[in-house]
Amino acid sequence: MSHLKHITLLLLLSLCSMLAPANANALERTSIVLQWLPQAQFAGIYMAQDMGFYEEAGIDLTILSGGPDILASEYLESGKAEFATLFLTTGLHRRATLPIVNIGQFVQHSSLMLITRKDSEIKRLEDLGGKKVGLWANEFQIQARILFKKKGLKVSVVPQSDSLDLFLRGGVAAASGMWYNEYHTLLSYGMEESELQPFFYSDYGLDFPEDGIYCLEKVADEKPELCRALVEATARGWMYAFNHTEETIDSVIRRMKEAKVPANRAHQRWMLKRMEDLIISDDYAVMGALHPNDYQRVRTALMDHGFIDSAPLFPDFYRGPR
Repeated sequence: MSHLKHITLLLLLSLCSMLAPANANALERTSIVLQWLPQAQFAGIYMAQDMGFYEEAGIDLTILSGGPDILASEYLESGKAEFATLFLTTGLHRRATLPIVNIGQFVQHSSLMLITRKDSEIKRLEDLGGKKVGLWANEFQIQARILFKKKGLKVSVVPQSDSLDLFLRGGVAAASGMWYNEYHTLLSYGMEESELQPFFYSDYGLDFPEDGIYCLEKVADEKPELCRALVEATARGWMYAFNHTEETIDSVIRRMKEAKVPANRAHQRWMLKRMEDLIISDDYAVMGALHPNDYQRVRTALMDHGFIDSAPLFPDFYRGPR
């Protein structure tokens, strides 16, 4: 190697060593906690990370998984995460005690349901009166309790875990479920659609938006560009996920196995398709936007049924795309 080439190589190596930490430092480190274990419910976030969309937006994002014993809103409160995914009902309910704001609303419709057997005595929702109903704990009960109040139903609430065994054994007359998850799980167990009677909350005036991205108001005020970049990169991730199904399922399955969560490819494919139905809608032109009418409907329902005494106006609660 000539002396000149040697000097050139040293200069290039030196330049690379100086640029690498500079580029790394240019990425803003942050974290998001999801409200459940790894699954296709969060595929857009996974693919935004896998495809480098967050890095392109200047973000070094750590994704934290939730679960039955983890409340995403508590991670915001304790500072364990800067961002979290929450249902709109949860976001508004927690706003009463925690200054959080919504910076992006992705799931525009409710997929929540109560599931009964068609061969049971439950033919109408009203037939659940006096019966045992499985409900998830804490923040996931809000919509169900609003429904029961609206219908004047008194039910016996039984804590529901992430398993459907109690329902399968007849321990409850109805189980809580998501269209993209528990409903299809029962089908994968061998039950037929003709054997199941789902009661969608959306059919009873409770079509409430679900997964949105939240942070403390202070974060939204001090880091508006970070919030905007996070939401935009997540939207790119969802579009990529919907257009590259098998690659996305590969990523989801890998994350599930890493977390030691049982993984079923067909089930995750179903879930991803249902997420597309819930996120992509002709009525919502901008992905990631929360619409004032949806916000007002949820706000009114929570106030009318005593879950909150007051709630902020839309511009004070929502800081995302329009």
